[in-house]
Amino acid sequence: VSAYDNVRPAWGSTHEATWKIMKKHDFLSGMFVWTGFDYLGEPTPYSWPSRSSYFGIVDLAGFPKDIYYMYQSEWTDKTVLHIFPHWNWEAGKTVDLWAFYNHADEVELFLNGKSLGTKQKTGDDLHVMWRVKYQPGTLKAISRKDGKVVLTSEIKTAGKPAKILLSADRSTIKADGKDLSFITAKVLDAAGNVVPDAENQINFKINGEAFIAAVDNGDPVSHDSFKVNYRKAFHGLALAIVQAKESSGKVSFTASADGLQSAIINLQLVK
Repeated sequence: VSAYDNVRPAWGSTHEATWKIMKKHDFLSGMFVWTGFDYLGEPTPYSWPSRSSYFGIVDLAGFPKDIYYMYQSEWTDKTVLHIFPHWNWEAGKTVDLWAFYNHADEVELFLNGKSLGTKQKTGDDLHVMWRVKYQPGTLKAISRKDGKVVLTSEIKTAGKPAKILLSADRSTIKADGKDLSFITAKVLDAAGNVVPDAENQINFKINGEAFIAAVDNGDPVSHDSFKVNYRKAFHGLALAIVQAKESSGKVSFTASADGLQSAIINLQLVK
């Protein structure tokens, strides 16, 4: 569904609309979000080949959706500046550019070094927006408090897929036969930008006292098995879940794809 928070389940409200009500009324002690995670079954709002609900704050693979950063900006003390969507479009297309932010008075947006203006949240606004005619290059947002820079965030037009980048949520896990490391594979262009429409099949290989427990990519219409050693990228991302065996030592994890530079990451298993 749209990242612009304009679709909701029939029995609920949008994320922003609900949170605005919560902020307005002190007598409300909590809210029910449907849902925190996308989940298998009960495909909503689409039917086959959809296999899941679409309204989670994070997707089936645990990757944060854009709305995640609205909650982060409102519910946490972390300083946030998140702009979206990606910046790969057809020439001349008009794109709504949103920013979620906190701990700042305003956000200024630049396209290829030219200011597109400064925006401030007013009333009960939870984001600011610019309507931008697409030109390839770099979008840069700067949040400021009392005239001083708080955060800077950039999105660049991505080129063709060139390489894979791996990152693990934990590089050291317990050798207990149960512990897990979640490894994210990103398809990048030659300059290191995530390619938002990349769908390359990524092949995973592991050496050492661990095994690939599952793979995913967050695609709600994918019917591929979770229990294999490969996955197509979805919006440039894929996930592999590594499970420890019961012997300590080093584990080497490799991701490869036709035409792309491979990547290797090492994990340490400890007793």
